[in-house]
Amino acid sequence: MGYIIKISQRCLKDFSKLKRAGFLDKVQALISVLEENPYENPPPYKKLVGDLKDYYSRRVNIQHRLIYRVDEENKTLYVRRAWTRYE
Repeated sequence: MGYIIKISQRCLKDFSKLKRAGFLDKVQALISVLEENPYENPPPYKKLVGDLKDYYSRRVNIQHRLIYRVDEENKTLYVRRAWTRYE
């Protein structure tokens, strides 16, 4: 069984920007990978530090990142952002 995906309101707004920029399909493919195994590599991921120390990042493209947190106890993945870097 995979992980439950929860997407923040802010990230839902990011999806409309991604759609206009032509990257929404790539983000949806990344989320599909994460749903099965959020630690699968490739695609590579990075553990964040500082205020986002509980979060991971994966590239959408050179500029944009998918920022998410994994709750192992509840098998839930929380997607925070998908448009900019580390906000």
